[in-house]
Amino acid sequence: MTDNFYSAYRHGFVRVAVCVPHVRVADPEFNTTHTSALAARASEAGAAVALFPELGISSYAIDDLLQQEALLDGVLKGICQIAEESRQLTPVLLVGAPLRFENRLFNCAVVIYRGRVLGIVPKTYLPSYREFYETRQFSAARHAVGREVRFLGDTVPFGNDLLFRGGQAAAKSGDDSRPIFRDAAFRGTEGEFTLHVEICEDVWTPVPPSSYAALAGATVLANLSASNITIGKSLYRKDLCASQSGKCIAAYLYSAAGPGESTTDLAWDGHALIYEDGELLAESERFADHEQIIVADIDTDRLAQSRMRQTSFSDAAALHRDRLEAVRTVEYEFQVPQSSAEAGPQCLDRLRRGIERFPFVPSNAVRRDEQAYEAYNIQVHGLMQRLRATGIEKIVVGISGGLDSTQALIVAARTMDRLKLPRGNILAYTMPGFATSSGTRSNAHRLMEAFGVSGHELDIRPSAMQMFRDIGHPFAEEDPEYDITFENVQAGERTSHLFRLANYNDALVLGTGDLSELALGWATYGVGDQMSHYNVNASVPKTLIQHLIRWVIATSQFDEAASRVLQSVLDTEISPELVPGDGTADGPAQSTEAKIGPYELQDFFLYYISRFGFRPSKVAFMALHAWGDRSQGLWPEFLPDHKRNEYDLAEIRKWLELFLFRFFQISQFKRTAVPNGPKVGSGGSLSPRGDWRAPSDSSAAAWLTELRQNVPEG
Repeated sequence: MTDNFYSAYRHGFVRVAVCVPHVRVADPEFNTTHTSALAARASEAGAAVALFPELGISSYAIDDLLQQEALLDGVLKGICQIAEESRQLTPVLLVGAPLRFENRLFNCAVVIYRGRVLGIVPKTYLPSYREFYETRQFSAARHAVGREVRFLGDTVPFGNDLLFRGGQAAAKSGDDSRPIFRDAAFRGTEGEFTLHVEICEDVWTPVPPSSYAALAGATVLANLSASNITIGKSLYRKDLCASQSGKCIAAYLYSAAGPGESTTDLAWDGHALIYEDGELLAESERFADHEQIIVADIDTDRLAQSRMRQTSFSDAAALHRDRLEAVRTVEYEFQVPQSSAEAGPQCLDRLRRGIERFPFVPSNAVRRDEQAYEAYNIQVHGLMQRLRATGIEKIVVGISGGLDSTQALIVAARTMDRLKLPRGNILAYTMPGFATSSGTRSNAHRLMEAFGVSGHELDIRPSAMQMFRDIGHPFAEEDPEYDITFENVQAGERTSHLFRLANYNDALVLGTGDLSELALGWATYGVGDQMSHYNVNASVPKTLIQHLIRWVIATSQFDEAASRVLQSVLDTEISPELVPGDGTADGPAQSTEAKIGPYELQDFFLYYISRFGFRPSKVAFMALHAWGDRSQGLWPEFLPDHKRNEYDLAEIRKWLELFLFRFFQISQFKRTAVPNGPKVGSGGSLSPRGDWRAPSDSSAAAWLTELRQNVPEG
């Protein structure tokens, strides 16, 4: 049996749960029962980690009752019961309890896995301000003498310097003697599933223990907290967790006490949070009367890639080497939850996290508006600076009536407005060829009129025919030989004219080609649409251009006439319009997406392969979750229903294979010589001067082999 493609764990995801049980004040038996019940629910969800609140077995706000023998005996009995019941559960359990060692009482997190206590972590920082007086009952971690303790009959690691690293799974599938995972998640590389635990106040300090733990390799940081609620405190908690997960490039799990805690002087809201690298993945309902469990899938591959690429992270680890050498690692065999490992094509293991269909375009309307505003301003400011630096006040741009040249025209118009120059300084040319449709030609003229630029039409067919005659191409004799030469002669003539027009008018040629075309090599090299003096779209993918234009319409950035023609551009089939049709269709005869695949899929592949370096099989798995069912997940609200597509695994595999071949093997030479242009999105650019450096003669074999071996054909 091969590794199961349909399991989330197969692709480096780790399912985590944060639990908020009912507690009863100073009643370990009741609290143990409810903790065990939520642990079982986390196991049913296939979780690898289940986090509970601080002092959850005793309850938190009980003051001097914490020093009572009967209570402490009950806590020990409860931990013993939870450890025994954990033998049949999937997650590592992180349970809060007051425990006695070395004639001291410590506020502890007990780390339990399949019947074994892996370690005990005492709280590092004890608050003694305002409503908290923990130093009255507890000793801090620094007061411990030993690094091990006797607990429930075993010798157990003890301290705030512990990492818990899950090794390769020992679980088997059927009669297969191999581990479930042979070359996938939990591959044994540093930090893939390495857990660190801290307690409440620890993260509120200037240098939390989890900061050092992350530098030492921890990827999942967990905080057992009680954390009473006051007005505004929940937002600060979220800021803390977001910041710590972002700075540490890690997951951060947080659980606060909920229903049943003593309200003698305090109140509790049961706030549970799961963050990954600064992004909120899951949050509980606050002030709920019921018990809660939130679940999310952490992407350990993404964390590992981000740490590897952000060199300052490793630099910080090297700077604190002496401190990190003291960190101890507890190794254990992690058994992959069978409920997930057994999922198959008929039972896809649905990810417990959102995956944007359009990773360059957030589905959240507020974030999308902010990013659209920023994208346009980045493009405009880039072009403004280039014009100021060169002393040039005019722009030459080709207008095809398609998406890319429309976006470039919008940016050019805004730039002239900002520079207080007339829009007539934009010399716009539509250049019909042998396959230009009436629809795109009409859109081009309407665009130029709507934006008030100097509009012109320049027919390239006479000069193209002269080229055909000069090189002896069959089309010069009216032979319909529509080969690559036929297409590129037209693209070259357009670019050649634009550059000479720029010379003649003391202007700058504005490029229009986008990031998606550069990724796929869908551009004519040199004297073609690959070249310009400055390209404002160089790092803007096709899907983002579409959504930026939709945003311009939806927010009425221009007048109604402009919005109507912009909508017409959006409704037009994407086409190079270089090969004539049979005259029966109104629109373009060629379909770009029929040739190189849907841009919405290709942009998805581009984002995760170029930015994170994910394996093709993982990208296919994520694409299936994002695009496999159009009824699931969020869509940008102004994307029309007929544009809300879905793709099965066979389609995803087909277009991903094409992407890998074009991206890694045949297109890099075009990217090596791209014009200047501003970096716009966090997804990066393909400029060799910035985000992407690669050889022009590389092979795609490694990526294609991984895809073919690990992704089912359908």
